Amino acid sequence: MLKLTYIGHSAFLLEDGKTKIAIDPFITGNPHTKMKPEDIKVNYITLTHAHGDHFGDTIDIAKNNNAEIIAVAELTAYCSSQGLKAHSLGVGGSFKFPAGGKVRFTIAHHSSSLDDKYMGDAVGIIVTMDSKNIYHCGDTGVFYDMKLIGEMTPIDVMLVPIGDMFTMDIEQAVKAVELCNPKIAVPIHYYAQKTDPNIFVEKVNQIGKKALIMQPSETIDI
Repeated sequence: MLKLTYIGHSAFLLEDGKTKIAIDPFITGNPHTKMKPEDIKVNYITLTHAHGDHFGDTIDIAKNNNAEIIAVAELTAYCSSQGLKAHSLGVGGSFKFPAGGKVRFTIAHHSSSLDDKYMGDAVGIIVTMDSKNIYHCGDTGVFYDMKLIGEMTPIDVMLVPIGDMFTMDIEQAVKAVELCNPKIAVPIHYYAQKTDPNIFVEKVNQIGKKALIMQPSETIDI
């Protein structure tokens, strides 16, 4: 059974009994989480991009767990310079876990920097574990290739930013769900903009799809 835990904002944990992975573990300074960095026990960390509200506590969590970081080349080069284990991927590329499952990167339309230094392309992430596919869109606007993503890899859970300003707004996010056709859509990246996720759920239901609001620290079985 695959377990999905919402840390808060855009951060998640995935575990299937063999592998544990964190996505964008922004915890310290995140008012949308109840967790602490020391609560996170993982084998891997994967990152959509390097902005502080996504890169977050990556360095401390990686050191505490001897975890491997999966990110684009520029970002993994930085992580390696900090003495961390890191594996580079490009868009379309995949990393296979020894115990089964994989991470694959997709395009995302956004920027990526850390301490004012360019850190490569921003990406979306598809994690495949326990024969389930979880698509974290990253920070992006809607793009038509989301339809292709969903056709090539049927998505069980789509983690969709809805906050506007730096990502899709609700209308774009609903269109993204329509294009990708996941079994469940979960809204993310909205607390800072005070966007109401209930409106997203209502509009997703109106197009005949299913959406679920996850609360910080909540775990669901996929």
